[in-house]
Amino acid sequence: MTSGGTTQGNDPVTDLINRLQLNAQSSEPYYLQLKRQLNAMIEGGDLKSGVNLPSERTLAKAMQISRTTVKRCYDELRSNRLLSTHKRGGTVVQTPPSMNPTLGRLTGFTEEMREQGKTSSTRELQCGVVAERTIACIFKRPSVSPLLRLVRVRMADGMPMTREVAWYDLTAVPVLEDWDARGSGYAFLQDTCGILLVRANQSIEAVMSTP
Repeated sequence: MTSGGTTQGNDPVTDLINRLQLNAQSSEPYYLQLKRQLNAMIEGGDLKSGVNLPSERTLAKAMQISRTTVKRCYDELRSNRLLSTHKRGGTVVQTPPSMNPTLGRLTGFTEEMREQGKTSSTRELQCGVVAERTIACIFKRPSVSPLLRLVRVRMADGMPMTREVAWYDLTAVPVLEDWDARGSGYAFLQDTCGILLVRANQSIEAVMSTP
């Protein structure tokens, strides 16, 4: 059996409620069903930033579920920075800044954010010189070659955007060991080391953020 909202009307809140469907036969809890559907609408652009969602009481009544279930759904979306709460505005969609997936030229995070009109910042989590056989092999270096391993959180307008793990070949650029890791690695290589990169391989993985 599948249940959904029964409210009639043409306003955005009513339209949203009518699009939500809960499957009573599914083993997935109701709050997760709601979260999954709302998350898809937000990430798909159906729910724009600034749109007001129904109140917990209104949505619970329309979906014929407990208010606690709706609250748990909203709370998890808030923890994922997809919703925000305002005293007068209620629960509002808050979409995170989007990354431009098209790179016609090689740019770093700092430059990418600048082009979008955002202020970039960095929080260093780990930084140290290590020897790592697998990474050294990628650089075609001996297994004991010194490598700089840098783990950073990159932010745009104060919002975390990515957790970055980078490896640098210190045999090729020893001065990188003195880099403060606060800005663009590409810019440091060009401005300080006189090295202009023309090609790079990067891997990007989408994961749910922990607190």
